Order: sequence, then structure tokens, then C-alpha cells
Amino acid sequence: MPRDPLSASANPPLAATPTGDEAGRLTAAPAPVEEVMVLRIALEQDLVGEVRTRFRYDPERPYEVLLTFHLGRADEADWVFSRQLLRDGLQGLSGQGDVKLWPAYCPCHGSTLHLALDSPHGSALLEVSRPTVKAWLDRTYDCVSEAAEAAAGPTDEQLAELVGF
Repeated sequence: MPRDPLSASANPPLAATPTGDEAGRLTAAPAPVEEVMVLRIALEQDLVGEVRTRFRYDPERPYEVLLTFHLGRADEADWVFSRQLLRDGLQGLSGQGDVKLWPAYCPCHGSTLHLALDSPHGSALLEVSRPTVKAWLDRTYDCVSEAAEAAAGPTDEQLAELVGF
């Protein structure tokens, strides 16, 4: 039986890379924050399935979260969107276009987060435990605070270079 690709980290373990802080002490680079969650997916009007999904946050890319959907085939589907979009979606309707998120409550599953994804290949409506996602997201903010995320952004000069000004 083939190994489940979601049973292990997406990448091999990262070695701690020494970096210096202000006092000159060596510190280890923060490790990615990962968790595999089971999301419910609407397949047809009254048919619901499940898809194992890896939520991954890499401190080296502090603005984004990566969701990898294991579809039961050799391939996987990755979706990348902003951490702030996910945070806002836990509180109310967030996003437009390809990714929309909003909290909901259902008597069967309790507090949930709905994810509506749209691509040229199709659309999907997914549901996941809101407390589980919130706990994972809180761990990402323990790793890189909102203030540190903002400070890690590109400078005005870097943005101007990217857009050709």
C-alpha cells in the first residue's frame, strides 16, 4: 500500500540554521507550523465527502498559508492565500474572487469555517472545524507576530522595482 503523502511533513525536517540576534547569540530559524485536518467537501446536493488537507505556515513566507488537498490520487492540489484572509474569515465573510471564507454554525458539527474555492478547473465548498483552524492559526502568530509579519514586508523601493517604477 502506498504511503499517505500527508502522513509526513511536506519537506524533510529543516536543520536549525544559526542566525544572530541583537545580542550576538545564535538562534534557530523557526520551523514551519503544519497540521493535517479533515475537511468536509460538498460533492453533490446531498452528498458530502472528506479530504485530508495539510495546513502549512512557513515563517520564511510570513504573509501566506498553504493548504495542500490530498485528493486520493498521485497529485495534490495546493492553494496559497494570505494569513490575514484566513484570520478575517474566522470572524466574518472574507475574500473575493477565487477564495472566500466565513464562519458558520451547524448542529451536527458545531462551529465551522467554510471555504469556497474557485478555479478554472472547478469550484469546491469545504467545511472544517473553526476551533481547530483557530488553534493552528494562533500557533502561526506565536511563531511570527502580526507586527513582525508587517516588518518583514517589502520596502517601498523593492515594490517600485517589482512594478518597474
